[in-house]
Amino acid sequence: MTGPRANLRKSSLFRQSLRRLLHNKLAVAGFAVVLFMFVLCFIGPFFSPYTDNKINMAMMNKAPNLKHWLGTDALGRDILTRVMQAGRISLTVGLASMVLSVFLGALLGAVAGYYGGLLDQIIMRIADLLMTIPGLPLLFIFGALLSEWKIPTDYRMYIVMLMLSMVNWPGLARMVRGQMLSLREREFMQAAVVLGLRDRRKLFGHLLPNIVPLLIVMATLNIGGAILSESVLSFFGLGVMPPTPTWGNMIDAANNILDFQDRPWLWIPPGLSIFATVIAINIFGDGLRDVLDPKQKR
Repeated sequence: MTGPRANLRKSSLFRQSLRRLLHNKLAVAGFAVVLFMFVLCFIGPFFSPYTDNKINMAMMNKAPNLKHWLGTDALGRDILTRVMQAGRISLTVGLASMVLSVFLGALLGAVAGYYGGLLDQIIMRIADLLMTIPGLPLLFIFGALLSEWKIPTDYRMYIVMLMLSMVNWPGLARMVRGQMLSLREREFMQAAVVLGLRDRRKLFGHLLPNIVPLLIVMATLNIGGAILSESVLSFFGLGVMPPTPTWGNMIDAANNILDFQDRPWLWIPPGLSIFATVIAINIFGDGLRDVLDPKQKR
């Protein structure tokens, strides 16, 4: 169906989905927290007088005060500014790795499910091989190799994005493949075959648009996992390295009992940032799943 009537139908479906999402108070609250974290991390540093991160030995390890709302670290740098700057990196890594993993997983899963045969076997066996290896140990191995090869700090962030996307795409590819196997047997696809449409049009014009809701839900949930994985890698010194700040390596900076007991302002702010962001993203993702994928509704 094309024309004004089809556009009206799409608009009404969008409004219905939006209305159901707005009625889910937890999902709305999760989205509000995520939006707040993005605004705080990407815009907040522009209003801070401490963005230069100059070392100030006279202000080492100061408790929260009127000038430094969250205190200072071992080099006299403002913790609040560092948390916001670290959030930029952590959120960027999470978003970029999500985009890469969704693109790779959706493309390979769609190709495997549509064409089948030898191509399906090759793609799915590679995915099965990657899924048999626990993701976190595999990331640790990759991170250790980066340190062994002495990869410059400026490039490690981009390599971490690739690492996270390589670990996350197999599960998404299997889901997309299952959806494609189901969709290609539907009546609209049989009609497309009768009409003699090209494979490219059938794949990108009819099949992939029908799995967009699944991709949106999985993408939202994958962001939280990617942020958490990056934080774990950085905490163990295998991800993004100082002086580039991330929430993970900020927690790692408080790595002795004195800092842990007497200077909680060093590790509580980045820890709470990770906790709040990941929980909020997962709650919002659950709300999206209930709206866009009713079959998976709890």
